[in-house]
Amino acid sequence: MKVKTKRQKAILDLITKNEVKTQEELQSILMNAGFAVTQATISRDIRELGLVKVTSASGEYKYSPNAAKERESITGKFSSILAQAARSVDYAGNLVVIKTYTGMGSAAGAAVDSMDLQGVIGSLAGDDTLLIITCDDEIARRISDSISALIEQNI
Repeated sequence: MKVKTKRQKAILDLITKNEVKTQEELQSILMNAGFAVTQATISRDIRELGLVKVTSASGEYKYSPNAAKERESITGKFSSILAQAARSVDYAGNLVVIKTYTGMGSAAGAAVDSMDLQGVIGSLAGDDTLLIITCDDEIARRISDSISALIEQNI
């Protein structure tokens, strides 16, 4: 895996687990994690990843994955597989459960894994069910909403 890819995955992981408020704070955390980065590199990564600033629970601004960019990933080339396989979707806490047609759980899982959705820790597929584990409740809700919209479009 390229250094840039590793760094950007680390950035996504860091901002979903921590309230990162500034580029300087992100640079410091990345340097402590072993990435030699400049402010220009951080700025470019933020732009390429489509990160946005949102209000945190404490009322301060923090970096967050862009929900619109996440929807783009869901509506990309693997969306038709997921749309054809999925019957329903719901979430509880940081878990997303997709009910699929019999025998389509693994296909839906492979499609979701290929989408490389931000904040997804992993997935587990059965015969007619797919479980997606996310970093937090908000990411689970956004993914559930996006997949629900995709299912609705396919009806």
